[in-house]
Amino acid sequence: MLKLLAISVFAAQPLAAGNLGHPAGEVVLTVTGAPTAEDAGGAVRFDLGMLAELRSVEFETSTIWTQGVQSFEGVPLVQLVDHLGITGTTLRATAINDYAVDIPLADAVQGGPIIAYKHNGREMSVRDKGPLWIVYPYDSKTEYQSEVVYSRSIWQLDRIDVIK
Repeated sequence: MLKLLAISVFAAQPLAAGNLGHPAGEVVLTVTGAPTAEDAGGAVRFDLGMLAELRSVEFETSTIWTQGVQSFEGVPLVQLVDHLGITGTTLRATAINDYAVDIPLADAVQGGPIIAYKHNGREMSVRDKGPLWIVYPYDSKTEYQSEVVYSRSIWQLDRIDVIK
């Protein structure tokens, strides 16, 4: 059973270049190709604190990589897309080791995947698939229980490039 908990809620509005903020800590996610990235020198960089400031959600789901039902907390992909004013057709998600997958922008929907930064209430280390992992609520829809979706569930995520 899917449990969804909204941690904080505010209207998603694209950011103006002056409102992007600057990472105070280690950069964990770099986004290129977003309209706001053009105004920010080509890339928007987030530390964990900046991601946590966005509306986050928590849900429970089972995965093919873990035992039993797990809890994940993070920013809905749709929230990040809306926040940065992203348009296009595809997001190329790339991991620390340069493994990359293409995620259709159509996957960025309410109740869809999140960019998880917590697993079972704890921040994730690189050793534990972190610091970021794109996680779908696999138990919520049979469409999310496919090899295609599993292949989009990239862990050790560190950058997203918008493909027009």
